[in-house]
Amino acid sequence: MQPEPHIPEGLPVPDATSLEHSDRVAAFIRARIDAAGDLISMAEFMQHALYAPGLGYYTAGSVKFGESGDFVTAPEISPVFGRVLAQQSAATISTLNGGIIEFGAGSGALAVTMLKKLAELDALPASYRILEVSPELCERQQRKIMTEIPEFASVVSWIDALPVKFRGVVIANEVLDALPVERFVRTADEVLQLCVGYRDGQFVYRTRIAGERLLQQVLEIEARIGHRLADGYASEVSLGLQGWLAELLSAIDTGIVFLFDYGVTRQEYYALERDQGWLRCHFRHHAHNEPLIYAGIQDITAWVDFSAVAEAAFEQGAEIAGFVTQALFLMNGGLENELAAFDSLTDVEQLELSRQIKLLTLPSEMGENFKCMGLCKGAVAVPDAFGFGDRAHNL
Repeated sequence: MQPEPHIPEGLPVPDATSLEHSDRVAAFIRARIDAAGDLISMAEFMQHALYAPGLGYYTAGSVKFGESGDFVTAPEISPVFGRVLAQQSAATISTLNGGIIEFGAGSGALAVTMLKKLAELDALPASYRILEVSPELCERQQRKIMTEIPEFASVVSWIDALPVKFRGVVIANEVLDALPVERFVRTADEVLQLCVGYRDGQFVYRTRIAGERLLQQVLEIEARIGHRLADGYASEVSLGLQGWLAELLSAIDTGIVFLFDYGVTRQEYYALERDQGWLRCHFRHHAHNEPLIYAGIQDITAWVDFSAVAEAAFEQGAEIAGFVTQALFLMNGGLENELAAFDSLTDVEQLELSRQIKLLTLPSEMGENFKCMGLCKGAVAVPDAFGFGDRAHNL
């Protein structure tokens, strides 16, 4: 069973402004707990902590990306990531005369890099639409695009709903991990839902008998992995994944979806040794496992079960283009082209580019844990990035 929440050792202390904001978020969540009786599910807690209007981690104005934020994403590490992705998107865009949709564009770095590279390839999209939940991030993205690529500003727009019969490329980089998840505990006799209550000035863990939907999900997991989970086994399941993919894929007429995230197959996700699940929090570049502290000022994520993604995609009529590590996606997809001018760089530039490539590709960094899954709908060619080392057969 879960221990009482605590501040992990070595975690930075938030500044006064951040703590004040966290108190407001906590009050918002406490009111929801009171309205619900005495507890809410972990998915509800995550939803409020991350997305409460004007308060949640992704909807308020805190700095999230880069050295002054809580974590760093591949597009922020190096433009090489976006340039390779642009190479892999160019054929689909040109063939379909299509556009691009990016979910959660962060600082706007990926949009800037991709548009520059696609212009070089004479494959500029008809439109580049950004679906962003944070008003503050929308403003940052707009400023970055107007400052760095004003010549392409007319191509970019911000949307709050998916278009109909979209044709082109969809990009979701570190989006699936931010979908709220339910936590469960398997016992000898039943499945319990891990919930959140409030006591003595802090959020605390509570359990209740799992509802029918969560119970059926756990039983299906056990059937697919071929054995019953052990007594006391705790983990997560994303009940919102199927709906998210259904909405996305129903909006696509023809195109390809690139899903980048840290994740594994179902067999790995529910392995014997992973008996405490895959929930992770990020605060000031420190990763830890305590989601009930610092509400609204830390990121709460869960690794992705890519087998569940594949099954949900099949149900919507999509095909799996491939499933590879981020390192192989980059190496298969044109990393060599991006290094062609390496010798012409200064020593300082060479060192910096080498550092960036290592962060993106080394197994000890992002290269192995981060995966890319491609989903195809309609008649589109499979990108070269999925040509070698495809793990789709393991899903």
